[in-house]
Amino acid sequence: MIMAIIHLTKDGFDKATASGISMVDFWASWCGPCKMLAPVMEDLADKYEGKALVGKVNVDDAPDLAMRFGVMSIPTVVFLKDGKEFDRKVGVMPPAAYTAVLDANL
Repeated sequence: MIMAIIHLTKDGFDKATASGISMVDFWASWCGPCKMLAPVMEDLADKYEGKALVGKVNVDDAPDLAMRFGVMSIPTVVFLKDGKEFDRKVGVMPPAAYTAVLDANL
């Protein structure tokens, strides 16, 4: 079973990210760099299945979450441990930039 990416909304965000490690991609459908990052996030969701939650938040659908995390530009990938942010990456980066953070915190 491939769980892949979880699309998070304001309602389910806190519950989904409450325990363990989460990596959340803040994106929008009109954002070119976000489209470039999407396949990387899909691959990481598969690679870290059962180890870390990989989620996406559409900033147009959930502006409250984007504001709460101070997302100024997209894509922004926020790393959370037990619901608290501990790192973030802004812009498109190579997969190793994300795996390094995940591997160091799992």
